[in-house]
Amino acid sequence: MAQPLLMIIDVQVGLDDPAQGERNNPSAERNIAALLAAWRRHERPIVHVQHDSVEAESKLRPELPGNAIKPEARPLPGETVIRKRTNSAFVDTGLEQLLRSRGIEQLVVAGLTTDHCVSATVRSAADLGFDVTLVRDACAAFGRTGFDGRFYSGDEIHRNNLVSLDGEFCRLRGSDELLAELW
Repeated sequence: MAQPLLMIIDVQVGLDDPAQGERNNPSAERNIAALLAAWRRHERPIVHVQHDSVEAESKLRPELPGNAIKPEARPLPGETVIRKRTNSAFVDTGLEQLLRSRGIEQLVVAGLTTDHCVSATVRSAADLGFDVTLVRDACAAFGRTGFDGRFYSGDEIHRNNLVSLDGEFCRLRGSDELLAELW
């Protein structure tokens, strides 16, 4: 069986824009960097996902500086980068075919944001039959006001999304726990 593939989703400069609001888990990028370092050290497969927004106001549009991948998650030469325009990394990208051609069955997922592209990708991966582990401390969410007029903190949104994904679409692991289990 192939080694688990590390998938890093949308760790992009534009998500640091203050207009995004408050975010939980300021350690997400540090944990992502630790995962990347371990995967690279052990020569395990890695895929980086980069969001090329088509929304007029988005900082993640391909022609803007905010589209760049943050230094902590920047791909090295030879590492695969999948560019997407929707929330799920599996929609119109060829990602599924790439994984299947490499015999990848297990995915370890981290990135931004928990309630958007991370959740959509995890759900798609599970629906396609992949065995998914989501690294709960290597992703994060922004707070926002809900349909009911109440403000939900980034931590509330992050935790509620993790609760809804765990056991149904993925297993949750902490970065330290995962690294200790794998190596």
